Amino acid sequence: MLTEPTLAAAVLDSVAFYHRTERWHCRLFLLMPDHVHALIVFPPDKIMSTVLGAWKSYVTKQHGVSWQRGYFDHRLRNADSYDAKATYIRQNPVVKNLCPTADDWPWYWPR
Repeated sequence: MLTEPTLAAAVLDSVAFYHRTERWHCRLFLLMPDHVHALIVFPPDKIMSTVLGAWKSYVTKQHGVSWQRGYFDHRLRNADSYDAKATYIRQNPVVKNLCPTADDWPWYWPR
């Protein structure tokens, strides 16, 4: 379960590392028990599938996470679209009855 505290902290640390080292520019990353949601901008010289594949491989090797093949991506074209997706992501744990408010959910980055 991705929200097991030790694993969740390690996964979020890896998200922060990829952000600091400019492999991606993460705006929001949220762990759910069995999946993740993220708003990520990739530098022009990076290929999204390569960066995500390397990150998933690292998390698998270091922490034994078994990922599904592939991922779903969606291009955000304006601020309204970004705001709607960010709200959807932050509210996901509330909608799934995992916490009473988005602020109660501990497993997201940046905090």
